[in-house]
Amino acid sequence: MTRNIKLTIEYDGSNFAGWQIQAKGFRTVQDEITKVLRKIFKTKINLLGSGRTDSGVHALGQVAHFKTESTMPVDTIKRALNGNLPDEISILKAEEVPLKFHAQFSAKEKTYRYTILNRDGRCSLQRKFCLLYPYKLNLPLMRQEAKALVGRHDFKSFQAKDLSKKKFMRTVRTIKKLSIQKKGDYIYIDVTANGFLYKMVRNIVGTLLEIGCEKLPKGSIKKILSKKNRMYAGYTAKPWGLTLLEVKY
Repeated sequence: MTRNIKLTIEYDGSNFAGWQIQAKGFRTVQDEITKVLRKIFKTKINLLGSGRTDSGVHALGQVAHFKTESTMPVDTIKRALNGNLPDEISILKAEEVPLKFHAQFSAKEKTYRYTILNRDGRCSLQRKFCLLYPYKLNLPLMRQEAKALVGRHDFKSFQAKDLSKKKFMRTVRTIKKLSIQKKGDYIYIDVTANGFLYKMVRNIVGTLLEIGCEKLPKGSIKKILSKKNRMYAGYTAKPWGLTLLEVKY
């Protein structure tokens, strides 16, 4: 009897070339988990994730699924995975779900967080999980401009070129919520959407930072969206500040 197993996964992406399996020689999260699953079940396993995360990007709640004929209890699957995976990857939950569940296509929304350390001195303990940005930022202006991103828009201006995707893919997405919070020296930019384009969050963050240091004027976001051209948006923020927080179904 075929079973569908859903995994909720946490990982430190610092030493990985992203989530997705790549050419030989590149270490990825999907590949590490797949190798352990094949070891546990002694057969080929096809592990499918909710989506890609780039090289250096982290996750607190990545979701993946695989199908198996094994009767092994889900708690045993979780323990076996955690006992064999590298320290950077942790399986938070393993659960049996209906056969129709698909980690990518069943997803309703995802939330990403970009963490910025806004001070002069670097942080040794959190250096792999935040972007050091030592310049003064106009947070009220960033928040005001960010409002223009919420809703259903064509985000082509915030899409990086992705050679693995079709040239004429749809670029309309719906951002359901975008918040910018400051706690001490840290600034957290949380974005929830029904889906994301390639490097979309990092391009949004880079643009908001340019607005925050007043390199881009008030009203820039609306103009950038209307251009539908990547050259008008800001730079791509570094990957290590980005974490996939949650996928909802």
